[in-house]
Amino acid sequence: MPPPKSTPVRLRASAKPVEPSEESSQHIWLAGLGAMAKAQSQGTKAFEGLIADGLAFQRKTQAAAKEKISEATQQLTHLAKDFGHQASGRIDRLEHVFEDRVARALTRLGIPSMADVAALTQRVADLEAQLAQKAKAPAKAVKRPAAKKTP
Repeated sequence: MPPPKSTPVRLRASAKPVEPSEESSQHIWLAGLGAMAKAQSQGTKAFEGLIADGLAFQRKTQAAAKEKISEATQQLTHLAKDFGHQASGRIDRLEHVFEDRVARALTRLGIPSMADVAALTQRVADLEAQLAQKAKAPAKAVKRPAAKKTP
C-alpha cells in the first residue's frame, strides 16, 4: 500500500477535500467492504476450505507434539535407567563397606564368622559320617589270649 499522500484527495461523492487521516480511514472502510463482498461471493466454499486447512494444521501439530513427547519419554527413560544403575552400584559399594566393617568388628570381639561356622558344621557332619560307618561295620572278632590262671 503506498504511503498516504500529504495533499488533499477528492472523493467523487463529495466536493470537499479529504485529510490524510480521513483518507486512511476511508481505505480501511473500503477494504472491509471488499472483504465482506468477497466472503459473500465465495460463501461456504471459503469456509469449508478454512475448515480443511484447520484440520490439516491440527493433525500436523498433533503429530509433531506426539513425536516430541515420544522423544522426551525415551530420553527420560534412558536417564532413569542410568540413574538406577549408578545408584545401585553406589548402594552395592556402601553395603560391601558396611559388611567389611561389621565383620572386622565381630572378629575383634572373637565372634566366629559365617565361614567359620560353616566350616565347623561341615567338620561335624564329616565326623558324624565316620562314626556312622564305624557303627555299621561288623565288629571283627578280636581274639585275645586267655588269661592265665595262677595256681
